[in-house]
Amino acid sequence: MVNDLLTLASDPTAWAALVTLIVMEVVLGIDNLIFISILTNKLPQEQQARARRIGIGLALILRLGLLGTIAFIVQLTNPLFTAFGHAFSWRDLILIGGGLFLVWKSTKEIHHNVDPDHGDDLFEGHGARLSFASAIFQILLLDLVFSLDSIITAVGMTDDVPIMVIAVVVAVTVMLVAADPLARFIHNNPTVVMLALGFLLMIGMTLIAEGFGAHVPKGYIYAAMAFSALIEGLNMLSRRARRKQAKPGVEAQAEQAAPASEQA
Repeated sequence: MVNDLLTLASDPTAWAALVTLIVMEVVLGIDNLIFISILTNKLPQEQQARARRIGIGLALILRLGLLGTIAFIVQLTNPLFTAFGHAFSWRDLILIGGGLFLVWKSTKEIHHNVDPDHGDDLFEGHGARLSFASAIFQILLLDLVFSLDSIITAVGMTDDVPIMVIAVVVAVTVMLVAADPLARFIHNNPTVVMLALGFLLMIGMTLIAEGFGAHVPKGYIYAAMAFSALIEGLNMLSRRARRKQAKPGVEAQAEQAAPASEQA
């Protein structure tokens, strides 16, 4: 085992594979992290950080557990049945199920953000409130889908399990460090919430498409997300500049009103 690790450490190809895989795992983890941030922000403030830590910890456990069953994971891509001219595997069914859940969850959150005073609807019952256990269950469900996609991607890039383990641990550590700042940023910028929900809706549709055999290049998806985030960043800077520009006028009006009130 030690000799194998030393051999990998002295192999430039292994280092290149490790760096590439870490970048891929971090990028793939963004989807998971956005979902966790949005969902935990709906919990009471004292429970949010703990829920994020548990959710990301479960993601690490799932990924490492799946790495220990690589032979089984590879078999998940074997066809089970054929329908609509496509041979479906367990991986396809899991991706479709996860995509449908993500589309449903994103649509529900968008609906409730657009109409905060909604009544009873098809998304949730009257008076329903997200509990800590429900949040953890939903995070675990999406962790499973994203972890499966992550590990299958890793298996396709390298055959060395130690490289996969290191890449997964580094990627999840990055998620853990970024979780609280990202959640605070989303909470403090309401327009970012809608943008993030749009990302999740797009990712859910992508998972469904891949489950039905339509290959969607991940680069296009993340390029579109990056471009949208850039535009939203420019909008935020523009709004901040307008607020600063309007502030002196507001202060001047307050100063003019002060003498009048004193005379009264």
